[in-house]
Amino acid sequence: MRVHFIAIGGSAMHNLAIALHNKGYEVSGSDDEIFEPSRGRLQKYGLLPGTIGWDVSRISSRLDAVILGMHAKSDNPELLRAKELGLKIFSYPEYLYEQSKDKKRVVIGGSHGKTTITAMILHVLRMADVDCDYMVGAQLEGFEVMVRLSKEAGIMIIEGDEYLTSPIDKRPKFHLYKPDIALLSGVAWDHINVFPTFDNYVEQFREFIRLITANGTLIYCADDEILRQICHGSRNDIKLIPYSAPEYFISDGISSLINNGKAYPLMVFGRHNLMNLNGALWICRELGVSDEVFLESIRSFKGASKRLEFVAGNSSVTVFKDFAHAPSKVKATLHAVKEQYPSKHIVTCLELHTYSSLSKEFLTHYLHSLDEADLPMVYFNPHAIELKRLPPITKEQVKEGFGNSRLEVLTDSKELSKRLLGINWNNSVLLLMSSGNYDGLDLSALSGEIIKKAAG
Repeated sequence: MRVHFIAIGGSAMHNLAIALHNKGYEVSGSDDEIFEPSRGRLQKYGLLPGTIGWDVSRISSRLDAVILGMHAKSDNPELLRAKELGLKIFSYPEYLYEQSKDKKRVVIGGSHGKTTITAMILHVLRMADVDCDYMVGAQLEGFEVMVRLSKEAGIMIIEGDEYLTSPIDKRPKFHLYKPDIALLSGVAWDHINVFPTFDNYVEQFREFIRLITANGTLIYCADDEILRQICHGSRNDIKLIPYSAPEYFISDGISSLINNGKAYPLMVFGRHNLMNLNGALWICRELGVSDEVFLESIRSFKGASKRLEFVAGNSSVTVFKDFAHAPSKVKATLHAVKEQYPSKHIVTCLELHTYSSLSKEFLTHYLHSLDEADLPMVYFNPHAIELKRLPPITKEQVKEGFGNSRLEVLTDSKELSKRLLGINWNNSVLLLMSSGNYDGLDLSALSGEIIKKAAG
């Protein structure tokens, strides 16, 4: 099979390219920009394009398929040439389905927790020697790539994103997978540039439920009121399984799950993570993994990249980073840190980076989300708002949206770094939350300086 990727440098796209290369396909690709880590990983597998930019000569009738990434535009010259030649053109999720249509498909959806739940499932299945293919939205410890496609595995675990499929297909990605087993972790309005109303956003999850295969299974978080409404009685030809957080306790900074009177110390923490764990437990039950094997295996799970990820620490200060940007996830992540470290001074800095978070109308959804922090901070870059072609927002509007008189708002990454280094970090935790990178701030280096300063 000869497959060409238009916009091969994307996070998901380059992983799919590597997966097909590992499967024995002949893979080529193009992009107008490729950054790390995609660049280095494509180079490692001999898949890095020789030149940057679009080149119609790469598109010929000898190709079996063209895979189109979200980064490309609908008038992309390579895409237009592929259409002229009548080639098979797939979006990223369409091709994942094509590769998994003869397998049992397990799809993890929801506004938050998808990556963590998917990562937990993959961790346990690996420990239990259950062979599976997968697609997950973050780099996982012990897994070289974020996508695996094989001829042998009878199961495909897919993280199901609700964002758009491709420049020429405006369906949400998770509508294309047609799960046999589905999980929904929660619904909290996001991607307002695509789903302009809450009802429109919720409808995407209703449609996802309609697309579960007959006699399939839907596992959903019963703590989420919206999910209870749209899942309960939604279909009479599928099995419905609600879940919630398991019983747990915290002692000496370690969270332990309780099952049948036995305590299982964990390396992750926070009620939302324990809820994610219970969702993963139900998926693994449906795949034939015993509770005992699951619980023993999950003890060694350290978390997915940027999901309450430990960055650095000493006896005085601990630094975590998290992908949180949606209001509900911001609040849940901060609460988890406060619950885990009740006697410590909690400093948190949230970067507003997404279309939703940088929208003046959406800011009110963050009301009181940072109230549990002893020192709450918000960072945003006005230039990022310009690039997204959104109306400007002010520091005052941000403060009003969060409803917190103690909130500090910064708009310059150098000033942010200076402010963080000026804090007394004795007996403290720093929580950095962002789906971006604070405009290139080296978080590892900054954390190292904070640790050094705290050490005295």
